[in-house]
Amino acid sequence: MTVAELTFTYGTMAAGKSTLALQLCWQLRQGRSDVALWTFGDRNDDGMVTSRIGIEAKAEAVPPGSNLASPIDRLLAGEVKILVIDEVQFASVGQVDDLARLVDDHGVDVHAFGLSADFLLNVFPGSARLFAIADVSHELPLTSSCWCGGRGRCNARVVDGVVAREGDQFFTGDVSEGVVHYQVLCRTHYRLGQLRPAK
Repeated sequence: MTVAELTFTYGTMAAGKSTLALQLCWQLRQGRSDVALWTFGDRNDDGMVTSRIGIEAKAEAVPPGSNLASPIDRLLAGEVKILVIDEVQFASVGQVDDLARLVDDHGVDVHAFGLSADFLLNVFPGSARLFAIADVSHELPLTSSCWCGGRGRCNARVVDGVVAREGDQFFTGDVSEGVVHYQVLCRTHYRLGQLRPAK
């Protein structure tokens, strides 16, 4: 008998987390009907998981910090055996614990995808809990690169052209353009706040 597992797959922004979550969900659904897709906060519409490369799928939007009793009851009533989750970094510690109980008590495999750290390089509470209790945690093999070509490790929040050093941890939405956006930088250029080569 196969034992269910809680798996956490993480990476920087633009590393392909949502793409992989969507691909996994699609592949699993080719041969079975007991696969569900959740998101704790997509960049576009509620009830969707979207990837920057243009693929998307309908999902149940679960508000961060909300009680998971009803969504879990719906999963169990539908005899779901595999749950794929995007943007899990926004889940609360309590919600992650609920996901672990879903695995342990009901035999549902949970595949969670998200960021590890925020724009200040602090680990999200939900991600920290997953690092502590997930059966498997692994970083995506594809990583974003800094403008210098170095390994992108840091999700910098850029406000009016300057790397932000303070602000709320949670900021959802597609903010790749405009006054506030995100840029992946290597550790050195994050520390220096350098967004492009010096002139």
